[in-house]
Amino acid sequence: MSSQPNVLLILNDDMGYSDIGCYGGEVDTPNLNRLAAHGLRFSQFYNTARCSPTRASLLTGLHPHQTGVGILVDDDGPEGYAGNLNERCVTIAEALKDHGYRTYMSGKWHVATDIFNPNDTWPRQRGFDRYYGIITGAADYFQPVTLTRDNDNAEHEALAEDFYLTDAISDDAARNIREHAAAGPDRPFFQYVAYTAPHWPLHAPEEDIAKYKGRFDEGWDVLREQRLQRLVELGLVDASWALSERDPSQPAWENAEDKEWRLRRMEVYAAQIDRMDQGIGRIVRALEETGQLDNTLILFLADNGGCAEELDEPFTAFLKKRRSLLEKAKDGSPIAYGNGPGVLPGSQRTYQSYGVAWANLSNAPFRLYKHWVHEGGISTPLIAHWPAGIHEQGGIRHSPGQLTDIMATVLEATGAPYPQTYRGRDILPLEGESLVPLFASDDRDRRPLFWEHEGNGAVRVGRWKLVRNYPDAWELYDIEADRTEQRDLAAALPEKAKELRELYEQWAARAGVIPREKILDLYAKARGEEASGATHFIRK
Repeated sequence: MSSQPNVLLILNDDMGYSDIGCYGGEVDTPNLNRLAAHGLRFSQFYNTARCSPTRASLLTGLHPHQTGVGILVDDDGPEGYAGNLNERCVTIAEALKDHGYRTYMSGKWHVATDIFNPNDTWPRQRGFDRYYGIITGAADYFQPVTLTRDNDNAEHEALAEDFYLTDAISDDAARNIREHAAAGPDRPFFQYVAYTAPHWPLHAPEEDIAKYKGRFDEGWDVLREQRLQRLVELGLVDASWALSERDPSQPAWENAEDKEWRLRRMEVYAAQIDRMDQGIGRIVRALEETGQLDNTLILFLADNGGCAEELDEPFTAFLKKRRSLLEKAKDGSPIAYGNGPGVLPGSQRTYQSYGVAWANLSNAPFRLYKHWVHEGGISTPLIAHWPAGIHEQGGIRHSPGQLTDIMATVLEATGAPYPQTYRGRDILPLEGESLVPLFASDDRDRRPLFWEHEGNGAVRVGRWKLVRNYPDAWELYDIEADRTEQRDLAAALPEKAKELRELYEQWAARAGVIPREKILDLYAKARGEEASGATHFIRK
């Protein structure tokens, strides 16, 4: 057996900071809890606030704009916004494959503009020996479009009556691990597992949904308070931080209408996470039963904060235009698209999201959601488990980090070099810093952290964070004293705000961030309209 560690990288989709059990949530996640209890949890790790940019950054160790995925996989204009992984970056799979690793991927790709025709931005062409999953960003869990095996369409596999995408992803990853061991593991492996759960649509097996009946009946106001208390007790947040206010667009739970429908939405969402955790348990058992668990670095995190998107008619029309939706379920029934209390979600005959108020719970105690770079949009759980390399069990690390650090961590743990060139192409320098030193102790100084998505920008240097909700003014927070971003200090500390703004502008120029106004102008010209700089472009 190889002395080099295997790497199991698990990413889930649209899950908030405090949903899973070991981060204070109500969802039953015994397998993730076990990994946390025998490994480390990071309290201040960050993603990039959106699906595609996170995947691009995670895979390459670069900021998303540098990879060609500045917004999503749509072609949104100039270089940096083409929606495809470009040739200036190298993936973890490519770097590890050149270092003698076998490379496998199971799950959601979502960093290619063309989701139907194999091309040089698909997984097999970006370093993976095997691939099984969906190329697109979201799909029916019972019958997903773009289901692909290697480079071949595999949608026929989803016609089986018992097909469920989360299970298929889990079982493919477990199979890869077992087959790798059976072949004689003289080479280590890299297995990337990219779940779609719990991204909309709200689809889950009925037995999992039933488990959560009554679990959320106290409503989002009480549950947000309870989550904050548990997070404090777990040592993940500071007791002095105030709970962010309930989203002003949402009613108090006691005044909310259609409670049966609202509760069902959260129950299905929880069931999606629960089913994912069950699959993670099967993957870990495959490692145990093949004698590979101790020397496997496992990393688990989420791609952005909880998603407040409401599925209305314009949004579903956009999805249909992308050929992402089916007309009928497998049993021939019509599918009811869009949120509305007349239909309870869960089955394939529905297509809904859980909405603003529950996303507000998912991201407790923080502000805002996916799309935004306030703490609710970018804060993720991060669990690291590696018996051969992490000796503390159940520890918490408060040092901040972000997605660009994942590749640096994997490379240091495996001894693989980061290339200056790849296949004759010049590669941009790695942006991240390895987390491996933090496996031993929680003590490091690091470079500033930066974010930009749809004009929402932020920079964090130590305790200070400058952030804006585009096109509003920049806000300044002392994250050590006020991580829930309740007290804006920009007016009181203008010199500190100016200092951080200058750092942000320097980074934005270097990373290829295009001012939001120019992007909006491109959108407007494409539609034959005049640009409106005040539009915050979110597909809802």
